[in-house]
Amino acid sequence: MRGPKRRDIGHGALAERALVPMIPSQEEFPYTIRVVSEILESNGSSSMASVCGSTLSLMDAGVPIKRAVAGIAMGLIKEGEDVIILTDIAGVEDHLGDMDFKVAGTERGITALQMDIKISGVTFDILRDALAQAKVARQFILGEMTQVIDTPRAELSKHAPRISSIKIDPEKIGLLIGKGGETIRSLQEEFESQIDVNDEGQVLVYASNGERGDALVDRIRSMTKEVEVGDEFTGKVVKTTTFGAFIELAKGTDGLLHISNVAPGRRIDTVEEVLNKGDELNVRVVEVDRERGRIGLRLAEDPDIAGKTVEELSSVGSGDSGPPRRDRGGRDGRDRPPRDRAPRDRGRVRDRDPDRPRS
Repeated sequence: MRGPKRRDIGHGALAERALVPMIPSQEEFPYTIRVVSEILESNGSSSMASVCGSTLSLMDAGVPIKRAVAGIAMGLIKEGEDVIILTDIAGVEDHLGDMDFKVAGTERGITALQMDIKISGVTFDILRDALAQAKVARQFILGEMTQVIDTPRAELSKHAPRISSIKIDPEKIGLLIGKGGETIRSLQEEFESQIDVNDEGQVLVYASNGERGDALVDRIRSMTKEVEVGDEFTGKVVKTTTFGAFIELAKGTDGLLHISNVAPGRRIDTVEEVLNKGDELNVRVVEVDRERGRIGLRLAEDPDIAGKTVEELSSVGSGDSGPPRRDRGGRDGRDRPPRDRAPRDRGRVRDRDPDRPRS
């Protein structure tokens, strides 16, 4: 066994150059791609074989390349004015011939070229004919390749780690990270994944499988998106009051399920008859008042909102007539009913001792 020689490295660079224009961007496919082409024996162009084989392997692995790439090695035999252009030259034709001309590309055009010329030069006509012949050969090879696999697989291999990319509002980065990194660490532990985020709001999620990665991406989206009427959440009851229950929709974002909507179709005296702190339930947003900081909720299975559009939900109402969130106390600034205070007597003094004479 030995390391690659200069010739091997050069052939690999040619194959890489042919494929790079078809590789998706970092935003579309945030993976580092490593393709290994092992040539055990060659009586033709190992670099063009690597182009074809690498295309098939990338598509089979689920890499969303733009189009398939194939390559062909052209040769030339020139004796005086007699010229013969060869397609898919063998080793002896490469050794004894006058030109080794490699052409790689898609059905739409060329992505890489390399020429090894052994005579003083080639005419425009020779080059034109060689490119035309190479196009015919390339299209034939692409046709054979598409019979094996014509498009990239929709899913990555189950053995491949999953990297997902999501863009969030840069102002929400602090919400994702949390105080001292508490939130991002807890997410990584819960989903057994890794999260990287940059200053532009680009978030990369590294997970051991697709299920964990997709679930974490959904969690990040729900945490960082602006809540809109019609959105559905699976939330947890974080506080109950005399007028309803506060449901945590995302970290730092709560909505109020009014007591009149806790048990659709029947009247209850207290929220605790139906709900307790820690209960999880599916809710739908029916009101968003950004000026007052209020989010109104209804149960997702509530018949009064079933099948309604966003416009129709806005007119349904949440039943919440309580104070806005900025006036609320309790846990993390959540709603707290106003305390009853006895009226003050102003303008006179009460006698503490009824037998004490008044002045």
